Amino acid sequence: MFKIVHAQFIAPGIKRFTIEAPRIARKQRPGQFVILRICENGERIPLTIEKSDPEHGTVNIVVQSIGKTTNLLNSLETGDSILDIVGPLGKPSEIKSYGTVVAIGGGVGTAMAYPTAAAMKRAGNKVISIIGGRNKDLVLLEDEMREVSDTVFVTTDDGSYADKGLVTDKLRQLIENGTRIDLVVAVGPIPMMRAVAEMTRKEHIHTVVSLNPIMIDGTGMCGGCRVMVEGKSEFACVDGPEFDAHRVDFAVLVQRNSMYRDAEKRSLDEYRQEVEAKKVDVKQAPTEVVAAGCALEAKQ
Repeated sequence: MFKIVHAQFIAPGIKRFTIEAPRIARKQRPGQFVILRICENGERIPLTIEKSDPEHGTVNIVVQSIGKTTNLLNSLETGDSILDIVGPLGKPSEIKSYGTVVAIGGGVGTAMAYPTAAAMKRAGNKVISIIGGRNKDLVLLEDEMREVSDTVFVTTDDGSYADKGLVTDKLRQLIENGTRIDLVVAVGPIPMMRAVAEMTRKEHIHTVVSLNPIMIDGTGMCGGCRVMVEGKSEFACVDGPEFDAHRVDFAVLVQRNSMYRDAEKRSLDEYRQEVEAKKVDVKQAPTEVVAAGCALEAKQ
């Protein structure tokens, strides 16, 4: 069991957890992730490590409530525990002196871009960060990104905060203004990463994206996280999660990620019905919520 030292919502539906995991904290490097499981019969989900604290033996993860398991996870509070966590997994980011690095985070992807941006800054790079969200409430880790960046640009889809537009709009402005860019690191929704890749391909700017395909075991054995890179199959959990954006087949990635969408929606609906039937107050009784969700897992 892994104890939750601190849990707090940092945006609507998005929660940051600080978890006791000393061995993972000692070995974690930027770009790596963990796979966790809440229940004995529960789903295994991959989550990027936002940062680690080897001295205190903790790691941070940022979780957005999307499916059943992330909703269950976000019902947990400080003092609760997670059944098991495996990591750190995946190859670390390639950190070296490139020159000028543009780190792009879309939505919760900012939590994944942050550790790499921080490491790039420590390696002596000039770091320009572009972070965005659908609205002001969904702009994440702005203060943290400012601490590790030379310049930070913020965009919101609806214009409720900072510049109205997409993160790709700001990247286009930098390119058109003649800003020297030696590397782009983009993390976020697949359409955003795909758009960044197409933009930088034309400018011959080396670009890295962190992919988020379906994962199960995290060792490459199951093949669930297979991605197509220049026509060849690679596995995000062991060959990635970071890949050269100009080599990734995003069409295949979109197709594979949508394979279980109907099943995921059905699972979430059943979980909500289970919680409602038991008349559990999500805010007042998180452990009962998790128990209801885990009981449903056992039935399935």
